[in-house]
Amino acid sequence: MSFGEPTLVGEGFVGSGPNAAHLNVVLGRKGGPVETAWVTALATPRQGHAAFVAILQPNVPVKPLTLFVNKADIRGEEHANLTWGPAQAGVARGVAEAVADGLVPGEEIDDLLLMAAVWVDWSADDAGEVYENNARATRAALEAAVARRPALDEILAARETPFNAFFRPR
Repeated sequence: MSFGEPTLVGEGFVGSGPNAAHLNVVLGRKGGPVETAWVTALATPRQGHAAFVAILQPNVPVKPLTLFVNKADIRGEEHANLTWGPAQAGVARGVAEAVADGLVPGEEIDDLLLMAAVWVDWSADDAGEVYENNARATRAALEAAVARRPALDEILAARETPFNAFFRPR
């Protein structure tokens, strides 16, 4: 398998309640627009948002190198710990699993960069659930990106009944 696309985008949502995981991924080649965005995000932290490289263990960054970007500003020590601990570890595991499964070609991991924009709810309270949901959502987002999902027919079928975790029409 060869990663031929310049940029792929995917979305994953797993779980329910405050420990659910919702994230977006952007996967692209070094030397392209994803690299510019990746480096810019890493080099320009702002109040409550500090992008960092996701690791499997200290000194073992996941590959493709993955920039963890928190979508929810950090609010307190518990939220910080859940974001930088289990959510980050879950993202790293999800990426590694996608590589192990051949979804992201292992022979190309040094040529690719991944950005993961991750939501950790301020009310999250279960480290194990945050970890597992983020691992599964990352894998799902990468799978959707590679498959270029959703398809147009799925989008058109859902247009009359849009909903999400924060809104459901009556």
